[in-house]
Amino acid sequence: MPQGKPAYVPDDGLTTRQRRNRPLLVVHTGAGKGKSTAAFGLATRGWAQGWDIGVFQFVKSAKWRIGEEKALRVLGESGEGGRVTWNKMGEGWSWIQRPGTESDHAADAAEGWNQIKRDLAAETYRLYVLDEFTYPMKWGWIDVADVVRTLRDRPGAQHVIITGRDAHPDLLDAADLVTEMTKVRHPMDTGQKGQRGIEW
Repeated sequence: MPQGKPAYVPDDGLTTRQRRNRPLLVVHTGAGKGKSTAAFGLATRGWAQGWDIGVFQFVKSAKWRIGEEKALRVLGESGEGGRVTWNKMGEGWSWIQRPGTESDHAADAAEGWNQIKRDLAAETYRLYVLDEFTYPMKWGWIDVADVVRTLRDRPGAQHVIITGRDAHPDLLDAADLVTEMTKVRHPMDTGQKGQRGIEW
């Protein structure tokens, strides 16, 4: 795509403007670092366009204080761009063991997804970041077919970004843009723990 020009233009009856402004389903997956970071970069771009942003974090603990949350909250309150709403679903139930049973976590995930469905139906946000959302689908807590159907049929011009490893093939097939982060090297390979400002 030199100079942002597509290599192929479909004969779909749409004007260039209509095709350019289609709402996108974006998936950032893979074993490498940067999936959420890239999603929050896109959220910042959307905020600058005046879009309302809804962030839904499905794995990171509600107790964690992460840099992108602080930055986007400050931006959202500045009045310069769009509104930013941050939602944390559960207490950090990923590969890190936290208090609570699996059924509690599954119920939290289901309620989080139900809230997103309500917001999509109401067209609450222009851009949604569903951070680490691949995991509840992988673990069977949220029905993949329901996710694909809901996102395919969402009204309006709502963009959705989903992050996390092991994205389901049906989700990848439904997505307009898929990026796979591939690790080449990481400081943790040599025993270095994550550090402030880099990992959070």
